[in-house]
Amino acid sequence: MFDIERWQEIFETLSKNKLQTFLTGLSVASGIFILVILLGFSTGIQNGVTAEFEQDATSKITVWTRRTTKEYKGLNPGRYIQLKNSDYNDIKNEYAELLEYESANYMLWNAQVNFENESKNYRVYGVLPDYQFIENSDLGSGRYVNQTDIDNATKVAVIGNKVKLDLFKDQDPIGKGISIYGINFKVIGVYFDPGGEDEESQVFIPLTTAQKSFNGNNRLNNLSFTVKMPKKFKEGVAISQYVSQAIETNLKELHMVHPEDMSAIRIQNNLDEAEKIYSLVDAIKLIFWFVGIGTIIAGVVGVGNIMLIIVKERTKEIGIRKALGAQPMSIVGMILQESVFVTMFAGLFGLVLGLTLLEFVGPLIENDFIKYPQVDFNTALTTVFILVIAGAAAGFVPAYRAAKIKPIIALRDE
Repeated sequence: MFDIERWQEIFETLSKNKLQTFLTGLSVASGIFILVILLGFSTGIQNGVTAEFEQDATSKITVWTRRTTKEYKGLNPGRYIQLKNSDYNDIKNEYAELLEYESANYMLWNAQVNFENESKNYRVYGVLPDYQFIENSDLGSGRYVNQTDIDNATKVAVIGNKVKLDLFKDQDPIGKGISIYGINFKVIGVYFDPGGEDEESQVFIPLTTAQKSFNGNNRLNNLSFTVKMPKKFKEGVAISQYVSQAIETNLKELHMVHPEDMSAIRIQNNLDEAEKIYSLVDAIKLIFWFVGIGTIIAGVVGVGNIMLIIVKERTKEIGIRKALGAQPMSIVGMILQESVFVTMFAGLFGLVLGLTLLEFVGPLIENDFIKYPQVDFNTALTTVFILVIAGAAAGFVPAYRAAKIKPIIALRDE
């Protein structure tokens, strides 16, 4: 129940120690302010890392090959390991239950692409339909390569938005023709990619068309897969690591590569990398919590000190209260209420100040690894809970001392 006389008493008591109360409140407010800013930036780091992984599917596994570096079964080092269609089919069939999307890729580096009088060089990829999802590409218009294109080796192309702007300017490219090294293709789609202009400076054509038109035969440059993600992130990491290791082992056996040759068969596991970086982000967040809580503790010590001063100054008053029948718990409640009030008021001021600063300054920060630093509602609620606990902790020792004051001794106090 709200007791106005009790609150008047609190304000009157604190007003007698204006400077100490102000400095203590400033310490608590600073602690909460620093904690909010640090947590906001840890969220910004996490958002930045997440945005980087959004350029491709998080669970993407990429396989490519190089030359061998070790002698194996009578075969000299220096052999180039060539991926083929059969390698892709074997992997796809072997791990079908664990894989979500699959694509074999045949690439043309720096291929000349022409439209009317415009001509530029781009990377051209022969891909399968799933590659759209592996790359997280969004279609702006038209469609992507489909299975019919693969089966019939049709000469169609999906171009990135940067290619569209370079070659077609303000024209709609859908249905128009481009030539790649003099071979004509019909544009069927325009895509956007979260990776930006570099990822949008590419042209995708059906894999079978690329192999037939550009002397690819059954050769491949790399393989791309994503694993089916369970609800738990760590389980997804374990599955991804298992598939990556199994693919590497199988390809080494098939192409007679030494098991310890780390160069011939190369595999990049995005999920494995994501786990490492997310673990680092979690560690940074823990450090920020540690620093913030440490600063708050410094403020709490200040609150505890000022409450001890208040209890000392009110020793006689507390003795009179107890002599008139006040119970120890009512004395404890009185001191704790004052302590929680000082801590909460100062802490909420620091919280609001920190949230306001993040709200206005956060959107102005332009950095690849820090995006939209902010504090969510649950974190803000946690800081309020911390304030209540801190206030109670700060007032516990003074309240305990006040409850132990004996009336006869207190009445003698000068």
